[in-house]
Amino acid sequence: MKSLILPPLSVLYSAITRTRLSLYRRGTFQSIKLDRPVISVGNITTGGTGKTPLVEWVARTVAAAGKKVCILTRGYGRDNPDRMVIVSDGKTIMATPSEAGDEPFLLATNLLGQAALICSADRVAAGSEAIAQFDTDCFVLDDGFQHLRLERDLNLVTIDATNPWGGGHLLPYGHLREPLSGLSRADCIVITRTDQANNIEQLHSEIRRHAGDVPVFQSRMRTSRITPLHQPSEALAPPVAAFCAVGNSRSFFNAIEHPSVLQRAFPDHHRYSQRDIDSLTEDARRAGANSLITTAKDAVKLRSLSFSLPCYVLEIEPQIENEDQLIKLILKAVDQG
Repeated sequence: MKSLILPPLSVLYSAITRTRLSLYRRGTFQSIKLDRPVISVGNITTGGTGKTPLVEWVARTVAAAGKKVCILTRGYGRDNPDRMVIVSDGKTIMATPSEAGDEPFLLATNLLGQAALICSADRVAAGSEAIAQFDTDCFVLDDGFQHLRLERDLNLVTIDATNPWGGGHLLPYGHLREPLSGLSRADCIVITRTDQANNIEQLHSEIRRHAGDVPVFQSRMRTSRITPLHQPSEALAPPVAAFCAVGNSRSFFNAIEHPSVLQRAFPDHHRYSQRDIDSLTEDARRAGANSLITTAKDAVKLRSLSFSLPCYVLEIEPQIENEDQLIKLILKAVDQG
């Protein structure tokens, strides 16, 4: 029954999406230009494409050039999605994970001293607020590829090499957020998780067919460190039980170098309860695990919960081939924006 219902809905979604894009192209809907350069980092599919680590990398790159950076994000999964929330002014965390959402809270925490972060459905209003309050020099627009209301100076799109086209169908039958022809709006593309996929050359050809001759970069995720969820803690003792609530759980499980006797994937952005952790720990013990391991995104929601097994956090960062060329593109957009 599911397959009979969803394809017609995808056709309707496609019509709405194409109409909206057409209205922006014709100028019926106007994009608004902030008085500061905007670097957009987005994707063409739902689910985890490795976008959030790249948003952090871009923000660090711009901050290293001496610019005051602010990340603008919708803040998926937060308590009050209609409310504008200043998560960080760049110096202090000013919101909780539930007020900000897990990914914005993680970004704000990791970028303390380098970037401010505001959650709002109205990214134009949030940008104006950041200019007034923080004297922002440059914005990084998180998940911004389809947010056409805000004009951007660089459109960077991430494509997950392990599942580039989300099954080849538009939402809700597949995971495409718009037709592949939308890639023609991209200024550059970063293919993520290239170490976990084959036929990368074929993917390059498919990208060129839709995006034209734009710069394409390859990247992989590397482990930056493994830290205890709670302090103090002994060194991680394998075997481990791995768990997460992210868009691409398989990528996380593949990244774990220690032998895992249990792998548990919760729905993306899942809010953990103590019952979840107690049940997970019981299953991990039965499987013979000595430790638990999870993602940094999950960790922000777990620190208030109790663990009878030590839990560790796998932190990752993107490793980009020819990153100097990508840095030049970003800084050129910042300087000319």
